[in-house]
Amino acid sequence: MKRIVIPMAIAGLLFAAVPHGAQAAEKKIDWKPCAQGQGVDPRQECASVKVPLDHDNPHGEQITLAVSRIATASPGRRRGVLLLIPGGPGGSSINKPSAHVKRLPKEVSEQYDLVGFDPRGVGGSSPVSCDMDPADLSPSLMKGWPGKDGDITGNVAWARRAAQACADNGGDVLRGMSTRTEARDIDSLRAALGERKLSYWGVSYGTYVGAVYATMFPQRTDRVVLDSNDDPDHRRVARGWLENYGVAVEDRFPEFAAWAAARADTYGLGDTSEAVRKTFLGLAERLDEHPLPWPGSNPPELNGNVLRETMLNALYSDTTFPALAGLMKAGLGKSPLPEPQQVPEAALQNTLAVVMGTICNDVEWPRSVSWHQSRVLKNRAEYPLTAGMPVAMSPCSFWPAPEEPAVRVTSHGPSNILLINNLRDPSTPYSGALEMRRALGDRAVMVAVDSGGHGAYLANGNACGDRTVSRFLADGSRPRHDTVCR
Repeated sequence: MKRIVIPMAIAGLLFAAVPHGAQAAEKKIDWKPCAQGQGVDPRQECASVKVPLDHDNPHGEQITLAVSRIATASPGRRRGVLLLIPGGPGGSSINKPSAHVKRLPKEVSEQYDLVGFDPRGVGGSSPVSCDMDPADLSPSLMKGWPGKDGDITGNVAWARRAAQACADNGGDVLRGMSTRTEARDIDSLRAALGERKLSYWGVSYGTYVGAVYATMFPQRTDRVVLDSNDDPDHRRVARGWLENYGVAVEDRFPEFAAWAAARADTYGLGDTSEAVRKTFLGLAERLDEHPLPWPGSNPPELNGNVLRETMLNALYSDTTFPALAGLMKAGLGKSPLPEPQQVPEAALQNTLAVVMGTICNDVEWPRSVSWHQSRVLKNRAEYPLTAGMPVAMSPCSFWPAPEEPAVRVTSHGPSNILLINNLRDPSTPYSGALEMRRALGDRAVMVAVDSGGHGAYLANGNACGDRTVSRFLADGSRPRHDTVCR
């Protein structure tokens, strides 16, 4: 069973103001072979790049970013760099060059050096941790799922503990994190790579990073692909992304339900989509009241929120439908519980710290417990599958106010952005992607893909969407108008 951790600008500074970040190619990267591991292509090279801890003090303390690349095999056709901006916050693209070089069409891979990186605080880039108690690293706690009947008492207590642990143990790197800072880091990386302009492919949270970079440094962008788009509302930022889970899961769950109904003889969850939905909701409520022991899991039980968290993650791809159906079957007592699969504690500590550092430093969050409680009760009635989680209380409500406003994504800059989004994405719904389209205005064209799952290009989309993005990266051509790939 795969578990995914979250994943996942009152007034933005005008891009015409003096920008942060490197202005010219003044650095040189010392590329060396990467440590060989599972899935690492022997052509992939690795290096480190120094960037300022504080971009307002560019000659002060420096931190390290881990970077990787696979250089084009056809230098004579090279256009530049295609930077792979990961999702998250907390995601890494350090091994994405190895993954994507096998999947990108030749007309794309021959034109670009594929470059991945660990954003600051992640993995090999000056990693951070809040040193939380291991018991507090349960994914269902970290996502903020409310308790039985929507009570947020436990959610609030966890949020307070997490905020305090990050304040005590996070350090200067965590305190300086934000999407604005990641965009400045990317511009320093651009200079270190010796590139006047960057092409990039941002996925999920990486779409907001990419849109912020295109707003702060518009003339340093070449061909930009934003895949599975976050709503860039600068007043809410990640608070809005979490809230979007409610509608996004409702968009996507019917596809799982239809899949499970077609396999009623295997899983016994119901022979219609409506019956499967009823089974899921009833089982989650039953497990709220009577959890099943599940030794080796965190928590060591299958409760309603563990089932809901599994459901949310399983909707990211059709390939994970069997894991959810199998867990539901076990929860109904029709089969043994599967062997629990745990993410290593160090990875959970790192991810939690990066998530909190980024989303809490981007924008101030509401602080009233009673306000959150009333919102949870209303939200769970409207979106029962997610049971109020999208509006539960976050550690950000107990966080110091951000030092800078969130960036307001705008339409000012070259028209060189292609957006792609599945119509039934469980994390970044099409309705939110349309807000990114509106913010970017004439800079962008939208390709909507009639598919389900999170991640469209070369992932859970379709051949039409893949062709459209590949053509744009290869020769710069885009559809003249927003389009739908059926």
